[in-house]
Amino acid sequence: MSEEQQTPPRREVVTGVPRGARPRPPAYAPARSEISEQTTLGTTYVRALMRSQLRAGLGALAALGLTVATLPLLFLLPGLRHGPLVWAVLGVAVYPVLWLIAHRYVRRAERNEADFSGLVADREG
Repeated sequence: MSEEQQTPPRREVVTGVPRGARPRPPAYAPARSEISEQTTLGTTYVRALMRSQLRAGLGALAALGLTVATLPLLFLLPGLRHGPLVWAVLGVAVYPVLWLIAHRYVRRAERNEADFSGLVADREG
């Protein structure tokens, strides 16, 4: 056989997910392992999260206390001592303010947790 008559071998194509597209588990997750092993750094991470959550809770408690504490002072005004306006304030106007305080607290607590998760995830990479 001559060289011209030989056909090249058939090529086979292998398809699959590209290597970069597959999520690989991290070889070592330092921040998570620091937390689970309860090292000094892990304790610092958790303490920072707890401190920020406590700060959010105390802020919501202060706003609630300020709202409730101002109601008796509001009712000391001469025109608001009696009548349906007192019931309107106590029965209707207070609830949107309480909902706003609670909503802001929940958003702040979720943001604290997301920041903590981002901190842990950033340390892994």
